[in-house]
Amino acid sequence: MSAADPARIMSTEIKRIAVYGPESTGKTELAGRLAIHFRAPLVAEYARERWDEQGALGLDDMMPVATEQWRREDAAAREAGQASAEQRSPVVICDTDALTTMLWSDLLYGTTPEELRREAERRCRRYALYLLLDIDVPFAPDPQRCFPDPADREKAMRIWRGALERRGLPFVLIQGNWAERENRAIAAVKSILAK
Repeated sequence: MSAADPARIMSTEIKRIAVYGPESTGKTELAGRLAIHFRAPLVAEYARERWDEQGALGLDDMMPVATEQWRREDAAAREAGQASAEQRSPVVICDTDALTTMLWSDLLYGTTPEELRREAERRCRRYALYLLLDIDVPFAPDPQRCFPDPADREKAMRIWRGALERRGLPFVLIQGNWAERENRAIAAVKSILAK
């Protein structure tokens, strides 16, 4: 591709899609499926990796978790933008986001490191779309999950949704069975790409 051929030049703007919501709503599974569908880079949730390595997480882990997640996400977006036209994906699928780390820190420890809070507020504006997964699916037990009680799940849903609404961030609520969730998420991402 040459600079003299503008009709073939694709935009290098990579849209970041955050798969977002309370625990046990199918975010990791959906993020993986979206990455396959759109042939897009997938940024996995680093907090899970760190938990598996250490056996638990505490307040002191929140900033390192956030920093590594952001590093991986930025690297994926940069690599996607530098790919050849044939290999370039217009999106990066993120299996968590800056707000999520902050919300978990506040929820579990009653506070968030100030640097994390500032950066989360700045970075949340980078996402072209949040896919907010609803709690209308059964809770799947996992050693890393904290809130199986339906009342706690409803509270978490209010917190996660409220964080988007208060900031005026673009989101689509993803509900239904697993197939419906995947179909709605694909349609929502396609809508963003069509803009």
